[in-house]
Amino acid sequence: MPIEIVLDVQGMTCASCVNRIERYLRRTDGVLDANINLATERATVHIDAQLTGRRELIRAVEAAGYDVRPEIEGVRDGAQGVLGTEAAAPDRDAERAAEQRQLGIQAAVALGVAFGIMALMAVGERIGLSMEAVNRLALIPATFIQVWAGGRFVRAAVRAARHRTVTMDTLVAIGTTAAWGYSVVVTLWPEVMHQAGLMPAAYFDSSTIIIGLILAGRWLEARARSSTVGAVRALMALQAPTAHRVDDLDGSVREVEIPVEQVRPADLLRIRAGETIPVDGVLVDGASSVDESMLTGESMPVTRVVGDPVIGATRNGTGTFVMRATRVGGDTVLAQIVRMVESAQGSKAPIARLADTISARFVPVVLALAALTFGVWFAVGPEPATTHALVAAISVLIIACPCAMGLATPTAIMVGTGRAAESGILIRGGAALEGAGGIDTLMFDKTGTLTLGRPEVITLEVMPGMSGDDLIGLAAAVESGSDHPLAAAVVAAASARGLVAPRSSAFESVAGHGVTATVGESVVLVGSARYLREQGVDIRGMSDGAARIAAAAQTAIFVARDGQAVGVLGLADPVRPGAAEAVSMLGSRGIEVWLLSGDSQPVVEAVARAVGITHVLAEVLPADKQARIAALQDAGRRVAMVGDGINDAPALAQADLGVAIGTGADVAIEASDVTLVGGDPRLVVGAIDVARGTMRVIRQNLFWAFAYNVLLIPVAMGVLYPFTGITLDPVLAAAAMALSSISVVGNSLRLRRLRTVSWSSGTVA
Repeated sequence: MPIEIVLDVQGMTCASCVNRIERYLRRTDGVLDANINLATERATVHIDAQLTGRRELIRAVEAAGYDVRPEIEGVRDGAQGVLGTEAAAPDRDAERAAEQRQLGIQAAVALGVAFGIMALMAVGERIGLSMEAVNRLALIPATFIQVWAGGRFVRAAVRAARHRTVTMDTLVAIGTTAAWGYSVVVTLWPEVMHQAGLMPAAYFDSSTIIIGLILAGRWLEARARSSTVGAVRALMALQAPTAHRVDDLDGSVREVEIPVEQVRPADLLRIRAGETIPVDGVLVDGASSVDESMLTGESMPVTRVVGDPVIGATRNGTGTFVMRATRVGGDTVLAQIVRMVESAQGSKAPIARLADTISARFVPVVLALAALTFGVWFAVGPEPATTHALVAAISVLIIACPCAMGLATPTAIMVGTGRAAESGILIRGGAALEGAGGIDTLMFDKTGTLTLGRPEVITLEVMPGMSGDDLIGLAAAVESGSDHPLAAAVVAAASARGLVAPRSSAFESVAGHGVTATVGESVVLVGSARYLREQGVDIRGMSDGAARIAAAAQTAIFVARDGQAVGVLGLADPVRPGAAEAVSMLGSRGIEVWLLSGDSQPVVEAVARAVGITHVLAEVLPADKQARIAALQDAGRRVAMVGDGINDAPALAQADLGVAIGTGADVAIEASDVTLVGGDPRLVVGAIDVARGTMRVIRQNLFWAFAYNVLLIPVAMGVLYPFTGITLDPVLAAAAMALSSISVVGNSLRLRRLRTVSWSSGTVA
């Protein structure tokens, strides 16, 4: 089985860095795929463990010129979940917070020095200082900024050069060093400038303010990027830090509060009123209502009694109970959800390939354009030609940062998938987002998807002298001895009405037909019309009621007492709340909805009428569902399939987008691209809304990232100068470059305010 290894990479600054690391990793023997996310600074690598391992991947990253943070490496595979640990995540956050503080300090000092130099240049002549004197006063602070704050760019550029590559840091290092170095020559040897007939103009203000603006941009960018990981942090914060373990020592019971990490499967845990359930488990004593909305999307608390499962991170109500832990650590539902969201946020959409392709060649092209710009200005530019040539070349180097291209896709995916997770929608990655955004046809499975997947008593038809409660109670007394799903539905209906079914005896069952038992002093039969007729019961008086039940596509169960028919029950799999609303909302978004089911035509048509679907395919075998979807795809449709993720696995895999209706214990369905936690079909609409919104933001980001470079690089080269006399100052170039990255991240963060269907309530949030 392929193994997934996640490495935290240091030193990436732009899309060209991402492209280079991916190339080196993919060249490594045994690497099946590699994906680098600039926003999360993570490399997700799928490998054949028999051919390579973590050490070889680290060497590949280092060969590309970058480092790996060894203390937070994690390993995953498809079967076991996280094999490593996320315990070092706080260390990573602290390290990044320290780096962010350093960026802020260096940016503030650099900008302060730059403004001081600019002020000195503005008032120098007024206070009797010559230009040479001003340059000498600016030399030391400008050199300090160049070494202390600008040294990070030079070091990164030198390291890249040792690996025979160039990055954004190369552009910044060359540009700022050229401005500073030229200024040093002007300051220390002004006579050289005078002999050449040039004014000894220095650019210390430009070199320092460029460094300050770029660092300020990175600081703002880092702050914005840290906001994009809020969904995962919010999910992880749901977990209870401690648990109350119940120990039985030599016959005496005691409770011990322990860290949740020490809980083991089969441990008994006491959950008090209002507490957060620490891990997944099953009730063994007591009962309570549990608020599961934070994970499953159930808007109302659900009752849990002995034998019922409970999910970690959900909140207990007013009762107290004892549970047995069944899944802990990386096996819990919460851990599965966190892994899915992390995996999605670290993924890459196919649309990002365009940015990758361009960035691979971008920096060398920019260096060539800068050299060309210097040469042309030096040869034919106005005097002082050297100064104009230097300024134009520096502007080209600074303006052409490819950071915005590298951030355009991953930041939008991180925010979009996080927003979806907050709404109970787990999206596997960028490819699923892109696929969901283009869907025009959606197929619903019926059982367990549009319906609850369990029969319920819907209709009661009773004979004169018999009440509905009497009929239900009589049938439940007999059916309590059966384990058939329809029998369980009858017993549940009696319980829901608060009825206490009388005791029965002499229970007999005829498989597939009905059951007989003695209730009190009466012999009661419950079963099909054929079964009652075979037992000599005349059911003609129930024909009208049975016809109404049949017309509603319900299953009829007849009840007779002492040879006389007393009523008939209509059972059906009820439609999920919100199913009709989901179909209506999908239609309003231009999506054609189909119902695809293996059930009989009348049953499927009844459900279709109830939810408002006109395109119906009934009596379709599981293998044929896949063929029906393929036929629509061959006709040019982009098809999504919504099913339970188990019997519908072939159809989910065939569809352009597989959507699984999940439950609290079923959130990691491998055949699907999207899982709806809690099972509300209205969340399908939310998934499509998030996907379309995210893809819209990605296209906006890519457009502005490309347009920024296409428009401003020629301006920096000076194409407007012959017509308007306008050139682009390096300071303005630095400000524009920083703002381009910030604007991309800021645009992505707008997705956090995306209005979409939220949880099982169907509300818009």
